[in-house]
Amino acid sequence: MHIFTEIHPLQSYVQAQRQSGKTIGFVPTMGALHAGHLSLISIAKKECEVVICSIYVNPTQFNNSNDLAKYPRTLETDQHLLQEAGCTAVFIPSDRIMYPQPLQIKLNFGYLETVMEGKFRPGHFSGVGVVVSKLFHMVMPDAAYFGQKDLQQFAIIRQLVTDLSFNTRLVCCPISREKDGLAMSSRNMRLNPAQRAVAPILYQTLQKARQWALQMPVAEVKQKVELQLGKVPEVKLEYFEIADSITLQPIEEVRNQASLCIAAYIDDIRLIDNVFLFDE
Repeated sequence: MHIFTEIHPLQSYVQAQRQSGKTIGFVPTMGALHAGHLSLISIAKKECEVVICSIYVNPTQFNNSNDLAKYPRTLETDQHLLQEAGCTAVFIPSDRIMYPQPLQIKLNFGYLETVMEGKFRPGHFSGVGVVVSKLFHMVMPDAAYFGQKDLQQFAIIRQLVTDLSFNTRLVCCPISREKDGLAMSSRNMRLNPAQRAVAPILYQTLQKARQWALQMPVAEVKQKVELQLGKVPEVKLEYFEIADSITLQPIEEVRNQASLCIAAYIDDIRLIDNVFLFDE
């Protein structure tokens, strides 16, 4: 596995691969890798001859400095996992490489900035958009792979690719879950045993809400979700929405293309999850 920390050697490598007729798959991550990330590598390997993963904890997408400071960093383990997964190359830039001067530009994604993650994490998607734009320019991938768990982030990146005319195909990959249903996430590493025992309540609630949504109005489903999670003192619900799976606009009546999205704190650790109303 090739390891790059600078832009020009990475781009020279990518150019050489292209000249030999190979397609480039890209999996951007912030490290603290788990089986969910590795599933993206696996899917990319099936579709592309070269798979590049990036590991970079991007400071501009954190609107909470404490969250940034506590974000897990497991670089040595990450590199071992990527090697075992058959990743072709990894790009591990520093802040100096990604932001050689203070960032001045800000991106606004319109309506997506006002709901769910956009509403509760102001500035987050501007940071995501900027770093993904930079990485796409550096890696120049034919295809980029993202997890469904960050469904709104995928919608943001889809808009970014459309509006800025990136020649990159986007692939949204299914959520990887633990045996008890908890969506795999780097933040799960921060859960202590007691918190970890509580965390599956989010997925369990989504499963119940999916059934309720077929039986009652959306407003009543939201009330039942609030009541369900209100019984668990360790859980603080931030939002629960039933939204169009593509536009992520909240809907008042269920439709085929709908997603149930949730964000909640387990004590001080913020987790998100979602399910499609119907299998897609």
